[in-house]
Amino acid sequence: MLVKIVNRSNNPLPAYSTKMSAGLDLRASLNEPVILKPLERKLIPTGLYIELPRGFEAQIRPRSGLAIKKGITVLNTPGTIDADYRGEIRVILVNLSQEDFTIENGERICQMVIAAHETVEWNLVSELNETERGAGGFGHTGKG
Repeated sequence: MLVKIVNRSNNPLPAYSTKMSAGLDLRASLNEPVILKPLERKLIPTGLYIELPRGFEAQIRPRSGLAIKKGITVLNTPGTIDADYRGEIRVILVNLSQEDFTIENGERICQMVIAAHETVEWNLVSELNETERGAGGFGHTGKG
């Protein structure tokens, strides 16, 4: 898939870490380091702007290494970038650790997965087909 991208940062374009990676690493585009204090959240710019084709979205997800090692995650995960959005990709990071975390320019802060999606049309009915599960939810099966 070919996607138009504008890069107004001084960082490389998003890239896959391995041949079979689903997510592209996005980097912070900062003029100076940003300190995230414990339980603090900030909007971090990437300097990237994309034009996705209709029927696709970009999902913004945490990087597992930052999450486990530093307690840094994406607050609204997965964040969605719609195909008609043309603004800068910015990422809401939160520090769930008990220590300050410094974000440097060029640091890999999240990953972006491009995914197809469907547009739904509703079929309003008075009842739904029965299933074995029915309306049970939130631990209803008693498993795990």
